[in-house]
Amino acid sequence: MQMIPAFVDGRLEPVEKLEVHRRGLRHPAISVFVTRDGAILLQQRALTKYHTPGLWANTCCTHPHWGETAADCAARRLDEELGLGGLALRPAGVVEYRADVAGGLTEHEVVDIFTAEAPAGVEPLANPDEVSATAWMTLPELRRQIAIRPERFTPWLRIYVAEHSQLIFGESLLN
Repeated sequence: MQMIPAFVDGRLEPVEKLEVHRRGLRHPAISVFVTRDGAILLQQRALTKYHTPGLWANTCCTHPHWGETAADCAARRLDEELGLGGLALRPAGVVEYRADVAGGLTEHEVVDIFTAEAPAGVEPLANPDEVSATAWMTLPELRRQIAIRPERFTPWLRIYVAEHSQLIFGESLLN
């Protein structure tokens, strides 16, 4: 049973992860966007995930362990999910969203967003317990794909692209 920080009656407390999502509790999270040569690294979530299996998401996202900093969490998960240890992570800002992720589960996250630039030639080594596939996609192409088939993408990725592209990517990838 994995415990994650969540706000209960205004206080941050450790709560079992599935319970956090069943109750739609507000909780800390991280999201990372790795780019290379103008493209964003996306991951398709493993089919064994308890919510949004098989959907495409940003490079990686998760919940910090109790007492873990957002930056340490982002670095840990990049390495665990995609074998991308050692990238220079840059904080891009904090956003909050609430989204139905199906099956009676809700994500209500306060997200520390990080970006990183992957060196040329660096490719992810996906952990099959976490990731089914990876793809590099430009932001304009990602927007087109979301418009055509939104059901293929996680709710949070759709929110990030629609509402927070400027915060995440600045001017570098917007066109």
